[in-house]
Amino acid sequence: MTIWVPQLADDGVRYRAIAESIALAIQSGELAAGQKLPPQRQLADRLGVTVGTVTRAYAEAERQGWVSARVGSGTYVRSSEGSSKQEFLASRPLEDGTIDLSLSLPPPHPMRAASLGRVLHEIADEAAVLQRAVEYQPDRGVPAHREQLAAWMIRLGMPAESESLLVTQGGQHGISLALQALTRPGERIAADVLTYPGLLTAASQVHLKPLGVPMDDQGMDMDALARLCAQQPPRLVYVTPDQNNPTGTPLSEARRERLAALARQHDFWIVEDGVQHLPEPERGTPIYRLAPERTLFIFSTSKVLAGGLRIGTLLAPPAVRERLGTALRAQSWMAPPLMVEAVCRWVASEESDVLLEWLFEELGERQRMARERLSGYAVSGRPHGNNLWLPLPEGLRSAVFVEALAQRNVLVSSAEPFCVGSEPAPQALRLCLSAAPSRSVLAQALDTLAELLAEPPAAPWQTL
Repeated sequence: MTIWVPQLADDGVRYRAIAESIALAIQSGELAAGQKLPPQRQLADRLGVTVGTVTRAYAEAERQGWVSARVGSGTYVRSSEGSSKQEFLASRPLEDGTIDLSLSLPPPHPMRAASLGRVLHEIADEAAVLQRAVEYQPDRGVPAHREQLAAWMIRLGMPAESESLLVTQGGQHGISLALQALTRPGERIAADVLTYPGLLTAASQVHLKPLGVPMDDQGMDMDALARLCAQQPPRLVYVTPDQNNPTGTPLSEARRERLAALARQHDFWIVEDGVQHLPEPERGTPIYRLAPERTLFIFSTSKVLAGGLRIGTLLAPPAVRERLGTALRAQSWMAPPLMVEAVCRWVASEESDVLLEWLFEELGERQRMARERLSGYAVSGRPHGNNLWLPLPEGLRSAVFVEALAQRNVLVSSAEPFCVGSEPAPQALRLCLSAAPSRSVLAQALDTLAELLAEPPAAPWQTL
């Protein structure tokens, strides 16, 4: 049987060349609507490339709206009738044209649903696996799952031992477990003066007092933390050392070492949140490597694979594993075995690496787009981060500006939800560049933002 095989040039990125060939073949009529593309392994063999290259090419063609994957069947040329390419790209519907950049969501990609469908299809055919999925399992997760997740973290550049790992229901669950296991009601915890709101909500639920530590362009001010410890050490310090949420500021290497030293000196715990994952060159030394005996490290699939999976990991030293297991049993007994099995199969496949490579490339391009359009302003953020921090020009109030943007159908976050304690909020915005359904939609939102920034400020009587 003859299969369709694209003719590729000798140079250029292979997966893009294959995706472009698919588009050209569809436009020319060489590939007809409803026609099935060759099996990925078969095409990979004919082209002399890896299966992952073809997988990524098919995913890119699907992202552009040319083809669609059917679980257990294959990839087919899409019909020109029905939903348009733009509707396909915008996998999350925009109500009344609104563009929501207020939530730190991963960029949409059809590979997420396709990969999940593939592994669920595999599981459905394995009776023994299905039987285990409907039974109670250990609170920390079965050893095989923990070993697979630890191996994945090692592959991502985060050294992990399966014995140190608990399987959680996402990063937020990891934060809640850490607070429940390590603190008592009324105790003080510390964090950057601007920090992840999920920490503040979790702290409120267990009746803790959060204290904000000042920060600068090197992250948390360790001198300020030392002064706080001299008065009364907090029970724990929460940090996102690779990129503060919302500002994107990383914690310098010197301050990571100082934090570890202060924790030993004043006997407090460190909760290190690594959910906002970055390429390895943009990450610093993990705190849990500097102070392994007193650091809990939180990771999750939410920003890497898909938010709906609700599976994460919590690395913990031996002294608190039993307490964490008790807290986990009290909250949910265990993470759902079926979803853990699906995640373990997903991360063991080449598809997870392909998706992560695409993710970093996409976020890098979105950051470039944003910085180009906002080049006249003092923005900050990591080159491959989800978010961009925008301090507003003198005289602009974030509450008024956020409302004005909303009236133009663009939603962003002000600094208020991130403030710890009674600290006044800076006049700034957090832009979740990853949340836009496509680059073109992001460009539209950024252009709207730039136009509003360029407008003359309102007269005082207009803002009373």
